[in-house]
Amino acid sequence: MRARILFLATILLTVPALVSTQPKPIKALVGGTLIDGYGGRPIRNGVVLIEGDRISAVGQVGTLQVPPNAEVISTEAMSVLPGLWDMHVHLMINGHADYAHWDKTYPPLFESVIMPASARQLLLAGVTSARDLGAPLEASLSVRDRITGGKIPGPTMYISGPFIQHAPYPGTEYFRWGVNGTDDARAKVRKLADAGVNCIKLIDQDEMTVEEVRAVVEEAHRRRLTVVAHAHRPDEIRRGLAAGVDFFEHTGLASAPEYPNDIISAIRERTAKMSLGPLFWTPTIEGLFNYEYLRDNPEQLDDSAWHEGLPKTIIDDIKQSIVHPDRLPYFQLTPARRPTLARKFKQLQEAGVVMLVGTDSGIPMKFHSSSTWRELDAWVNLLGVDSMTAIRGATYWPSVAMKVDGEVGTISPGKYADIIAVKGDVLRYIALLQRVDLVIKHGVRYR
Repeated sequence: MRARILFLATILLTVPALVSTQPKPIKALVGGTLIDGYGGRPIRNGVVLIEGDRISAVGQVGTLQVPPNAEVISTEAMSVLPGLWDMHVHLMINGHADYAHWDKTYPPLFESVIMPASARQLLLAGVTSARDLGAPLEASLSVRDRITGGKIPGPTMYISGPFIQHAPYPGTEYFRWGVNGTDDARAKVRKLADAGVNCIKLIDQDEMTVEEVRAVVEEAHRRRLTVVAHAHRPDEIRRGLAAGVDFFEHTGLASAPEYPNDIISAIRERTAKMSLGPLFWTPTIEGLFNYEYLRDNPEQLDDSAWHEGLPKTIIDDIKQSIVHPDRLPYFQLTPARRPTLARKFKQLQEAGVVMLVGTDSGIPMKFHSSSTWRELDAWVNLLGVDSMTAIRGATYWPSVAMKVDGEVGTISPGKYADIIAVKGDVLRYIALLQRVDLVIKHGVRYR
């Protein structure tokens, strides 16, 4: 009996060693034009070797040998680039135009149906990393962790959980947390940090006291969390800058023609402090540019890609809410805002902020299946940003901003294999990203 026990113990101790020595599956992406995310000249006839979930080598046909046991995936006539990031999404909403109805009707389905569907739609659109900025805490943690654990498909998610603000809007307390005084502000941040969020989302900070805003930022930084703040109104920006927030979201000030001089001066002063690192800004601008066209040409609303993962009852409810795009209260000021956008975008560029691609995906008529490429298209074709800069705003810079550039954001040996490919020259025709032909995340092919 003792001999048998020793024999079984020896076998059990040996099995893990045998498993660990099994060769990892190898994929080889061969023949495409490689845009690695660093901004340099693209590599023609590129070869990318993927071993398991990581990139093992990058080179060119004729100089980098493809192992004989590799699964060869031809990327001939394709642009190959890092998986995209979307730095401002809302998984809990899916384009429905009536927030009051949505917030009251669907919370029981957020965690099980709606947020997983949003995540799947993003991934199939080539978004392999995303930052969710406002949703119930437990649902956010669950969806993020199930994606990380391979239980459901989706981008690698970075979550804020609930908004922090002065007072939640009626009926939204489950994803908006009000603060009352500096002690409460610190306690709310500690609760989110202890739960495991990746960042803190601060909104309507012009309605908070200066001391409360500082308390949020100081406590977040003490817990090594970045702070993301709204930039809709002048005092939101002023208080955010004074408190030291790390990110600003949106291109605000409604129909004001430009940012006030004191705000631009303050931004310049902040971006000049190199020791603090870049000041990041996510303008979420395409919906403002494209609303009037969408209103008058609503055919894109019929694209079934946004139906992915949603039951027919929810699809029909969303369709009914947007049947009259011209009548939606959410967008009535947009035609007055649109003429101011190019000037504000330029001011931010000239002030030295680092622009990140993000979309506010999930808000009315803005679907997870298409928002990200439309934002890139607006940058390039409406604002004159060169394609390489725009792509870096959706690949390299977000990884730097989230302090994970050692793991993702570029096509480099040792990093996770988050890679997409599209047919054609994406640097000349950025809108090719509306049809991503190849999606690989952590070495697994999803499209």
